Amino acid sequence: MPQQTIDPKKPAEKAILFAGLLRGDARRELERPLDELASLADTAEIVVKGELVQKRDKPDPATFVGSGTVERLKQLIAETGADCAIADNDLSPGQVRNLEKLLEKKVVDRTEVILDIFARHARTPQAKLQVEVAQLEYALPRLRGMWTHLGGVGLRGPGETQLETDKRLMRNRIVFLKRELAEIRHRKEREVATRDSFAVAIVGYTNAGKSTLMNALTGAGVYVADQLFATLDTRTRPWKVAPRRTVLLSDTVGFISNLPHRLVESFHATLEEVLTADLLLHVVDASQKEPLAQVEAVRAVLEQIGATGKPEITALNKVDRVADRALLAFLERRLPRPVQISARTGEGLEQLAAMVAAQAARHDGLHEVSIDVREGAAIAALESLAEPETREVTGETLKLVFRARRNVVQQACGKVRDRSRVEHKELERPAVEVEAEQQQELLPDAPPKKAASL
Repeated sequence: MPQQTIDPKKPAEKAILFAGLLRGDARRELERPLDELASLADTAEIVVKGELVQKRDKPDPATFVGSGTVERLKQLIAETGADCAIADNDLSPGQVRNLEKLLEKKVVDRTEVILDIFARHARTPQAKLQVEVAQLEYALPRLRGMWTHLGGVGLRGPGETQLETDKRLMRNRIVFLKRELAEIRHRKEREVATRDSFAVAIVGYTNAGKSTLMNALTGAGVYVADQLFATLDTRTRPWKVAPRRTVLLSDTVGFISNLPHRLVESFHATLEEVLTADLLLHVVDASQKEPLAQVEAVRAVLEQIGATGKPEITALNKVDRVADRALLAFLERRLPRPVQISARTGEGLEQLAAMVAAQAARHDGLHEVSIDVREGAAIAALESLAEPETREVTGETLKLVFRARRNVVQQACGKVRDRSRVEHKELERPAVEVEAEQQQELLPDAPPKKAASL
C-alpha cells in the first residue's frame, strides 16, 4: 500500500474528519452526517479530534471541498494537533496529493479507512487474499510520487521507469491473487452443489448484531465486538429450527453504505454463500436512528452481487433497546416477513426459527417410499427426515408417506443393500417449484426472430 495508508502500529493516531456533501447526498439531511465515518475511525483505532462539513453542488476538481473549507481544515489541524485528515468521500489520487500539499498532513479517504479495518480483521487465508487484492487495486493508480518498491520477481524492461516497474509488479500480483480466489470460488461452488440441507445466509449492515445472532442460534462462538466489520469470514453452522428439521446458517461480512466496489468484487468468494442460499435472513438494527437507510445500503450491495429476488425474512434486532414500539410497527409495515427479536436476550428467536422452518418446508415434496423391512439402515435414514404422514406394513414391505427435500430422500433410498427392495415416488412437487413454473408461464413469450435477409 502507498505511504499514506494508516499505520496499524500507531493506534493513537489523531484525525480531523471532513466531507463535501453534494446535491442529492442523503447525508445532507442528517443532524450528524459524519457519525458513521467516526465509527469507522474508532474501529481503526483513530482518535477523532474534530469534524468539518461543507455542502456543495459539485466537487472541486482539485480538492473536492472548496478553498475556504481547506483553510478551515488546516486551522483545525493546527489547533488540535491532528496527524491526518480523513475524507468521507472517495478522493482521486490528484485530490489527495493537492490536499496533502495544502494541509502539510497525510490525507486519506473513506475507502482507505475501510481497507485498513479489513486488513486488521482478516484472519483466514481467503480473507487475507481478498483484502490484498482490494488494497493493490486501490494503490495502483496512486503510485505516482510514492517510490515504494514491492520487491520480488521480474527485471525492469529497457527504458522502463521505476513507477512503471512498480505498476507492473502490482498488476502481476493482482492477477496471481485473483487466480487463487477464483480457485477458492470454484471449490465453494463444488461444495454447494453437493449440499443437502436448506441454506440460510445472514445478511445485514455491519454491527447490526449478525454474529451475536449466529452465536445465539447455533452456539458457533463467532467473534463479537461493538465495532464495524468485526468479522470478515463466513462461518456456516447447523441450526435446528424444528424437531426434525436442521438448516445450514451462514454469517457473512457486514455491509455499509457506499461500500467500495473493489471490496465487493474482492469479497465475491466470501459472498458466495449469499448467492447460493435458499433464504436470506436480513438482520436490521431496529435501535438505529436510520434503519431504513441501512436496509437500502444492504439491498444495493445485494443487487451489485446479483442476489436480489431471493426469499427474505427481516429480523428486527435489538428490540430490547427500542423505547418507541410505534417505530417497530412502522418497520414491520415496510419490510418483508418481519419478526421482532433480540439476539442478546433471546426474545423472538423461537418465532424466527418457526418462520425459517416454514420457508424450508416449501422446498419439500410429498414422497411415497415402499421398502423391504429388512433394510434397517435405509429405513432409519428415511424416518429421520420427517414425521411420516402414513406408515403401513404389508407383509415384508413398509410404505412411508412424508414430506422432505427430493435429494435427501434419494440419498436415504440409496442406503439399501438391494436396489430391488425400494421404490420411490414423488406424489407432490415442492411448492417453490410449482410457483416458479406458474410464474414462468405468465411471462410474455419472446418476440419471434426476424428472418435473416439474403
